[in-house]
Order: sequence, then C-alpha cells, then structure tokens
Amino acid sequence: MSAGITTRGSILAPLLIFGTIVLTLSIAVAITIGPADLSVPDVYRVILEHLGLGSSGVSRIEDGIVWELRLPRTLLAAICGAGLALCGAIMQSLLRNPLADPFVLGISSGASTGAVLVAVLGIGGGLYSLSTGAFVGAVLSFVLVMLLAAGAGGGTDRVVLAGVAGTQLFSALTSFIVISSADAEQTRGVLFWLLGSLGGADWADVALCGFICGIGIVVCLLYSSALDAFTFGNDAAASLGVSVKWIRLLLLVITALITATLVSAAGAIGFVGLVLPHAARFLVGSRHRRLLPTTVLVGAIFMVWVDAVARTVFAPQEIPVGVVTALIGVPAFAVILFRMRRTR
Repeated sequence: MSAGITTRGSILAPLLIFGTIVLTLSIAVAITIGPADLSVPDVYRVILEHLGLGSSGVSRIEDGIVWELRLPRTLLAAICGAGLALCGAIMQSLLRNPLADPFVLGISSGASTGAVLVAVLGIGGGLYSLSTGAFVGAVLSFVLVMLLAAGAGGGTDRVVLAGVAGTQLFSALTSFIVISSADAEQTRGVLFWLLGSLGGADWADVALCGFICGIGIVVCLLYSSALDAFTFGNDAAASLGVSVKWIRLLLLVITALITATLVSAAGAIGFVGLVLPHAARFLVGSRHRRLLPTTVLVGAIFMVWVDAVARTVFAPQEIPVGVVTALIGVPAFAVILFRMRRTR
C-alpha cells in the first residue's frame, strides 16, 4: 500500500504540469471554435497585445470576438469547473458521503429563488441584477440550512437532511413564483438560466469568481491534512488534534461562498462537483494534498470543453451547459454507483 501511495505521489508534479499545459491549450483551442476564422496563434497574439506585448495583426472584429466574447466566457467556464469540482471534493470529505456535491446545502435552490424574484417579480425595482438576487438567495438558503442542522443537533447526517429540506423549500418557492407570475418569455429565460448559462460572461464575472475561487483553493489546501482526518470520522479527527467543529464550519462556509458566487454568475451546473472528484481520486488517490489540485485542473478542463460543445453543437442555438453536464454526468454517476456496489 505504501508503494502505491509513493508512486501516486511521485506522479503528482508531472501530472499537474501536464494538466496545466492541457488547460492552457484547451482554452486557446476552445476560443477558436465557432464561425469566425481564428487560429490558436491568433488567440495568443490578441492576448499578448492586450497585455501590451506586441501586435496581434487581426481585425478589430476578430479582436473583439476573442477579447470581449470568447475569452471571458471560456475563462469563466474553467473557473466554474474548477470551483464546483473543488467544492464537491470538500463536501464529500466533510460529510463522508461519496454522493455529496456542492448543492447538497440547498445553495442552488436558494439562488434560483433569488434570481426568479428579481427576474419575474422585479424585486429591488431594477437596482439588483439577476446575479445579485441569485447570490443573496444562495446565502440565505445556506444560513437557513445551517440553522436547521444546528437546531437538529449538528452532525453530518443532520446537515444532509437540512439541505434536503432547504432544497425542497426553495424549489417549491421558485416553481410557485414562475407558475403564478411569469409569462412565457420570462419562463423561458429563467429556465435557461437555471440550467446553467455562460452566455453573459464578462470580465467582471471572471475577476470576481476567480478571486473567490482562488482564496477558496488556498484555504482548502491549507487544511488538506484536516480533510484527510475527516475521512475517518469526527472522533478520529478530534483524536488527531483537529478542531472538528470550527474547521468543518470554516470549510462549509468557504464551499458555500464559492458555490453561491459561481451559481450567481453562471446558474446551476450539475454533476460537475459530484463526478469529477471521483475521476481525480482515480488518478492520484484520496490524499487531499494531491486530490484537491488535481480536481481543480480536471474540473477546469472539463468545463472548457463542455461550454465549447454547448455553444457550437446546435449553432446558432445554444444549449444550457447544465444539460450537457447532465448528459455526461448521469452515465458517469451510474458507473460510480456500480463501483460502490462492487466495493461493498
């Protein structure tokens, strides 16, 4: 067993270097996919020109396509994939549940309710955007779930049950608002957003989501040893000197903040946080010092290509990215269930 751990540890650095190169190339190639005649060197030249490092030589239209449309969208896709996959890995460790994902705390349902209140009922009188409403709803849902869990006595099982209750509550509120108040056009727009959409991505979204996810990645890596201890249970973690209550609360708040920020920017994108941590475990094992950075890279690469497929496969009609992740994630989820059965 120690030989296996050593082998996986020794391949971590080459794997991360390879993954970073693949991610960089994936972003460049994904930007070229579409009706505009662009090449990978064109993409890099445009980026370098905007960084003040030379001239791209492309037209102003092509420059705008790369810098204003496709690059921020592709970067946001990578950030969403990285953040959601990271949160999934953290939740599965904290809750000791391989089927947990970032939305188990009811954050997605709360964000949906907040977005619908702004988009359909006009809450805020135009002062708040749909993203702001989604973020506020996600935070309120998380607070409600944590209060329910604390009132029920705490513990991982209580958190899961409270999350189920919160999800059902906010899902019901969202459905009620849409059915009673929305017209056909509003309903279509809301449903498209609820299924995940990166079409409105801009540099402000990239900066905010990148900043929040960057902080979250650093914090989670700092507590990677504590996460290893959590996989053996709260009592085992406490016996190893881990402050179970406060570290678990901190990591839950971090994952909730990351998820709320990403959902407010791109909608609810399912199965990323559920399936991709398992793919990363297959590559590098369960030690979180190796698992977390690998999960981040796998999630980022996956979402870059999912977004490319979503916006091009039925062009000019765009598919919500959540639909594509579900079509890929459901078969992968079935494989995970069968593997769990065989293991048991």
